[in-house]
Amino acid sequence: MTRPSTMRAAILEAHNAPLRLSTISTPAIGPREVLVRVRTSGVNPLDTKIHAGSAAHARHPLPAILGLDLAGVIEQIGRDVSRFKPGDEVYGMTGGVGGVPGSLAEYAAVDADLLAPKPANLSMREAAALPLIFITAWEGLIDRASLKAGQKVLIHGGAGGVGHVAIQIARAFRADVFATGSASQRATIEGFGAVFIDRDTSVEAYVAEHTGGRGFDIVYDTVGGKVLDASFAAVRRFGHVVSALGWGTHALAPLSFRAATYSGVFTLLPLLTGEGRAHHGEIMSEATRLVEDGKLVPLVDARRFTLESVGEAYALIRDHAAKGKLVVDV
Repeated sequence: MTRPSTMRAAILEAHNAPLRLSTISTPAIGPREVLVRVRTSGVNPLDTKIHAGSAAHARHPLPAILGLDLAGVIEQIGRDVSRFKPGDEVYGMTGGVGGVPGSLAEYAAVDADLLAPKPANLSMREAAALPLIFITAWEGLIDRASLKAGQKVLIHGGAGGVGHVAIQIARAFRADVFATGSASQRATIEGFGAVFIDRDTSVEAYVAEHTGGRGFDIVYDTVGGKVLDASFAAVRRFGHVVSALGWGTHALAPLSFRAATYSGVFTLLPLLTGEGRAHHGEIMSEATRLVEDGKLVPLVDARRFTLESVGEAYALIRDHAAKGKLVVDV
């Protein structure tokens, strides 16, 4: 396949400014990289925070190409890459932070370790919706909490991006899954196979109703703030609490009195440090396996966006108006 000399990309030149559609040089690849023709770019709430310059943990020097997630086709491989070949359909969380160019461009030079084969039964749009949220859910439930069959798992924010994927992972591991949400999200949460818990119900009430007062083996907080404090009160003795949003000040005594443990998930670490990138590729291979086994389906908003209209997608996320993951067609 012929590598084009130029490509279109949406460039962020100043925080909170509109992205500027530009023609720039197509990136060259290193020995362990592949050139991906980007078909779709997944949009995450974190992208909007990076755009605004409000994510201290996710700095991206300007000018920059945003976009954490992608799905596309490999055009060219580096000399040390043996896992992929030109023409392979792939997906992953590959850039858009820490100075690594993202997926809001026609092509991306990607560390091959970050990629996995795209599930054959997913469209490019569906595939681009998965990487960040699946990796975050998997690292919490499997890598940190060592989820096992038969455990009772509570997921806070079960209709959200990470939440609806975490429900499906836990069910694939044959756990008993419960999830909190608003009354309007009940059908979504139950549709993914979890027992719905209204988020306005007291911790004491739902722990008593669903665990006989003992607490849950694993609690995954995808909401943060007071919900993390509620998680410490909802976990059982010797249980495990995981959070992807550990901001704020929290009292650890309720956790300590249960001899329970806590883990944080920082999904960006391999992109920011270079450490653990191969494991992200391995996690995405697990996503492919679950999708192709019929155990994982991403919730994707039907609205369509292009490089010219990325700002509209960002506005929907800031207004909490997305109905599933938003995806840009590149």
